Amino acid sequence: MIEIKNLFKKYKNLIAVDNINIKIDNNEIFGLLGPNGAGKTTLIHILATLIKPTSGTATINGYDIISDSSKVRSSIGIVFQAPSSDDILTGYENLKIHSLLYNVPSNIREKRIEDVLELVGLTNRKNDQVKKYSGGMRRRLEIARGLLHKPTVIFLDEPTLGLDPGSREVMWKYIKRLVNEEKITIILTTHYMEEADLLCNRIGFIDKGKIIALDSPSKLKEGIGGEIINIQVEYNEICELDEIVNMIKHFDFVHKIENYNEGIITIYVDNANRNLPSILKYVDKFTNNKIHIISVDFRRPTLNDVFLKFTGRHIEDQHDKDGAEGGFMERYAQYAKK
Repeated sequence: MIEIKNLFKKYKNLIAVDNINIKIDNNEIFGLLGPNGAGKTTLIHILATLIKPTSGTATINGYDIISDSSKVRSSIGIVFQAPSSDDILTGYENLKIHSLLYNVPSNIREKRIEDVLELVGLTNRKNDQVKKYSGGMRRRLEIARGLLHKPTVIFLDEPTLGLDPGSREVMWKYIKRLVNEEKITIILTTHYMEEADLLCNRIGFIDKGKIIALDSPSKLKEGIGGEIINIQVEYNEICELDEIVNMIKHFDFVHKIENYNEGIITIYVDNANRNLPSILKYVDKFTNNKIHIISVDFRRPTLNDVFLKFTGRHIEDQHDKDGAEGGFMERYAQYAKK
């Protein structure tokens, strides 16, 4: 459905997108994850034909983003991060205006509006003003609007940002229905790692304009190397840990050890539930109980651990602050009216 070929974008001395090559399949939910300023917004702008690449190209639904830009725009839908529906109008009226902007044929217009309202569970509230909608209902209306002209690809930009946990789970359910019932491809951007883990068939981590990791969530996490054990000891005793760490490394179930110079031993192991007692027993025996362990925990790797592995830092759990979304909406609305 989408093929990105050697895509490159440079602004003066800044490389925003650095030679990206990706193929995204039909009916796939593809997650595009990265920190602020990583290049996500620029890449989406290029795919939505809002800006042109410096070099390279991409095809969406068989149309080239440079030579067939108008056909690309008719093939995509976008759900913006910031709300863009008119809250004075009803849900139905918002969809009616959008259907006119996209030239949805008059003979199917009403049926299509009813279908998308039913899909997102807003049929009973279609005649209410949008200002009376909850945050979750507004997001669902935005999705309905993006689907109205039957796009083959839809961009979901932070679809659950600002929603409470219950509304977020409801939104996840509707997103899954989109792929199953509408037979579309979704490109999802989010800072919620559990959201990407649950929804995405594959994830591309982007940093400094490059795709630094690309695979299914499960395979990305497997690449971390086992489950993660954190053992914290008293700071004034860490000078004794070098020898202990070197001994722990010889266990067959240990993949690697990190961070022990700051009083926390981070150990990547197979089957932490079974092997953690062996490690603690060894530490007690080797030190004759001289090392005071403050806390112990273990967990399975997360997607944030994957990003940390490749970049050395965490993805910030916040939306972009550079105002790019507002500019995106304004420019895209101009295109949508053409």
